Amino acid sequence: MTTPLLRVEHLSVTHFDAPAARPHDVSFSISRGEAVLLLGPSGCGKSTLARALNGLIPQSLGAEVAGRVLLAEAEPDPEPASPQQSDPSADSEPGSGWQDVAELGVAAASQQVAMVFQDADAQIVTGQVFDEVAFGPENLRLPVPEIEERVERALFQLGLWDRREDSPDILSGGGRQRLAIASALAMGSPLLVLDEPTANLDQAAKQSIYLALGELVRAGTHGLLLIEHDLDEALTIATRVIVLDAEGRLAFDGTPREVFGQNAARLRELGVWFPVAHEAAACFTAAGWDLGPGPLPLLGSELARRLERVDRTSLPDSSGSGPRRRALTAPAEPEAGAGARELPQQSDALPSTRLAGERTPGEPAPRLETRALTVTRGRTRVLGPVSLSIQPGSITAVVGHNGAGKSTLLQALAGVRRAPRGAVLLDGQDTARMRAGALRTRVGYVFQNPEHQFLTHTVRDELAFEIERGAADAQTRVDDMLKRFGLAEHADRHPFLLSGGQKRRLTVAAALLDGADVLVLDEPTFGQDRARAEELVALLRELHRDGATLVLATHDLQLVTELATHLLVLDGGVVAAHGEVDRVVASGALEAAGLGLPPLPRALAGVHRHSYLRGITSISQLEAALARHPDIHDRGAS
Repeated sequence: MTTPLLRVEHLSVTHFDAPAARPHDVSFSISRGEAVLLLGPSGCGKSTLARALNGLIPQSLGAEVAGRVLLAEAEPDPEPASPQQSDPSADSEPGSGWQDVAELGVAAASQQVAMVFQDADAQIVTGQVFDEVAFGPENLRLPVPEIEERVERALFQLGLWDRREDSPDILSGGGRQRLAIASALAMGSPLLVLDEPTANLDQAAKQSIYLALGELVRAGTHGLLLIEHDLDEALTIATRVIVLDAEGRLAFDGTPREVFGQNAARLRELGVWFPVAHEAAACFTAAGWDLGPGPLPLLGSELARRLERVDRTSLPDSSGSGPRRRALTAPAEPEAGAGARELPQQSDALPSTRLAGERTPGEPAPRLETRALTVTRGRTRVLGPVSLSIQPGSITAVVGHNGAGKSTLLQALAGVRRAPRGAVLLDGQDTARMRAGALRTRVGYVFQNPEHQFLTHTVRDELAFEIERGAADAQTRVDDMLKRFGLAEHADRHPFLLSGGQKRRLTVAAALLDGADVLVLDEPTFGQDRARAEELVALLRELHRDGATLVLATHDLQLVTELATHLLVLDGGVVAAHGEVDRVVASGALEAAGLGLPPLPRALAGVHRHSYLRGITSISQLEAALARHPDIHDRGAS
């Protein structure tokens, strides 16, 4: 029987200012060759659990800990173990070959458990990419040739070898995340714990990271614990899923098919994310399509194979000549006042060549506008020149590779970073000429890193800070916002002690308290569980219906198709495409920029037998199309 790398026995962690333990009485183990995906609602203790695995809690971060975390002292069998072979209840008393993390220092434990945090900036300590990756092996006093070999291998795996002489400060947020993962790989620790390792990465970077992590799993050289909300990539390597409930207790532990296939209703109650392929498959089966026996598919490739086997004789005409074909593939009607630019339906789609400020008859004046906006850092141009118009009442999603200039553009639009060249106009007024306070009441901004905008010592004070001093209804407005964003029980906690998802909700709540009619958000759903993300999306839609103009940067391409009216693609700091979401997706602009398609259209692109499905880009479109045609169903698989 393969010896686990780690055993967790009845672990409970209670932060000093918390009302209850999170996690609570959790037991499991991890062996080489396992990729364990840890899921659960925001605030259930996932990140706390991760930090307890190498002693950071309680040795560096104070908390009350009950139970044990045991690390294998002797070299385990290199053959990977199945989940059934790693029962934490077996041999529960530690004997020879096991060490209690409580008796080890963090430095010693980190040689067996390497950590990659949710916030990469929290663990970068040097001034050069190469030195950062070498820092850990150097502290292990390894021979110089071995250090150099480890660093080179890790940097190549994460696509950073060409940036080895750069400062981490000039990497994008996603680049710094890849640097943190490379540093963990270079440590040579058999167990890697990764907390939201791809949250700030574009689709191509996510795929490259999971390819690298998958190789480690398949080789049986490492065990992985992944805390991840983006399941479409994580499930390509996950061998096992552990789910915590809202109280931090162990709810489920099994293979991905067992956990998702047998417990879907309970997982939805807990607010756990599902992969897009599973959501789409549920729509098809609810409409009567027979996708065959067994659990619903979890991966897009599996969904495509299932749909290929569905008998087409009773399905709508796939020639495109009938009205059903048009109903299924017609793009959604644009929102009132959206005023999108037109894009050609071809792969070399380009942005509109209209001059900034130029409008067609009847088109409303833009809410936000940039004219030859250019931003440089040192001698490097990171954005521009960018000339674009964002219409009132639109939801514009900004996408692009890490380092494409998304955050820089958003900061310029919100006035957080004044444009050194060019201009940003708000309702025709140059924002450079507006007082900071006046601009803040018109444009709310949510940073990519929530901690960059915390100014007070409690959650309540953070919200009250945003309200005009002396406002008679200040207390009521703060209480309402605390309740609305699920933060009431944390009102007196320090913002830095919240979970990642809770920090994000706090920053969005604070931005909304000013009553701004333009809201600019950098990665708004990062770190959110399904329930909170859906609440946030519903809130953004409500603001949109009330006339607000929203601009958001995101790596979540599926979120773009579900929420946005317009899509702006940045590539190398310039606009590659800008228009209505469906038109941009269909144009090939995302593929041309190296971003790839959102998960649902990517899956449906592999369906040749029912090619008309390729016109659907979002789950909401799929539900609407199937609802309009209740007679569309399968009468048997061929």
